[in-house]
Amino acid sequence: MSDAYRQSGVDIAAGEEAVQRIKGHVMRTHRPEVMGGIGGFGGLFSLSGYREPVLVAATDGVGTKLKLAFQLDRHDTIGVDCVAMCVNDLVVQGAEPLFFLDYIATGKLSPPQVEAVVKGIADGCEQAGCALLGGETAEMPGMYAAGEYDVAGFSVGAVEKSGLLTGETIRPGDVIIGLASNGLHSNGFSLVRKIIADSGTSLTDSVPWGHHSWGEELLTPTRIYIRPFHQLMEAVTVKGGAHITGGGLIENVPRMLPQGLQANIRPDSWPVPDVFRFLAEQASLTAEDCYRTFNMGIGMVLFVPAEETQTAMQIAIEAGERAYVIGQVEAGENGVVGLKGASL
Repeated sequence: MSDAYRQSGVDIAAGEEAVQRIKGHVMRTHRPEVMGGIGGFGGLFSLSGYREPVLVAATDGVGTKLKLAFQLDRHDTIGVDCVAMCVNDLVVQGAEPLFFLDYIATGKLSPPQVEAVVKGIADGCEQAGCALLGGETAEMPGMYAAGEYDVAGFSVGAVEKSGLLTGETIRPGDVIIGLASNGLHSNGFSLVRKIIADSGTSLTDSVPWGHHSWGEELLTPTRIYIRPFHQLMEAVTVKGGAHITGGGLIENVPRMLPQGLQANIRPDSWPVPDVFRFLAEQASLTAEDCYRTFNMGIGMVLFVPAEETQTAMQIAIEAGERAYVIGQVEAGENGVVGLKGASL
């Protein structure tokens, strides 16, 4: 290897070690449609089994939640977040995630660190049932502080054209079902980190409502809803869905509603996790601040006909989800009502 290139800060040998470390993680996400192996110029995937396939693509990152991973030197869960942020966006349009690609950029390549990140990505792909088809690890001296990196992902899914969820069949009277989150997921962390820092709380301190640490609470990875969502699609008429990410319930739910309809959400219909109450109290956040920034305990929303509510709830619970009927659709200006002035 060129000594000049190494002296400039790029270690090709470390890159080769990282590739060897991640091969096993990639292989456990294998699907029969995957062609070839890791290391090609592009990943190959043979699309089959669809009559009129529509490809659905999504890309996302993890945001400043990464800063907490750096502080705690824990990198094995952040990859799950990266996958979740992409594949959950696919499933609300009815798509089955097929494959995922990652991009990791760092100032100085640490093979063990990269392996930990990719392990999390592979874990997420296993949960979503998609193949980790390939990726890129870029060593960029001078771009990142020591020990830091950025990670982003890209996923492609497919759905029959007739099964695409567009929300256009949603009508007044349809019921809104919420599937519980397991905490903050991957949104609002610039505000969260500021609140935690201002409160003098250490990431190693125990949370006030349990025995685990703040670091464990904040790094809990985003839930992946692919399997329960598809189980619901097979059992009931799912007319649309919304992945509750940045913008919270207030911004995300209306994205699936046709013009002339609004979502009337009852904030007392599900338990708000303690972490959100703590953050609201520490920073004197209003209810609107919270419901526009955080998921507030609901990570995924589905719209179903009122007469299929009981079946949908039963399927969701049998799938291991904490599910709640959180509201209904009604005529009105496109948006969310019911949350303004809600108590926390």
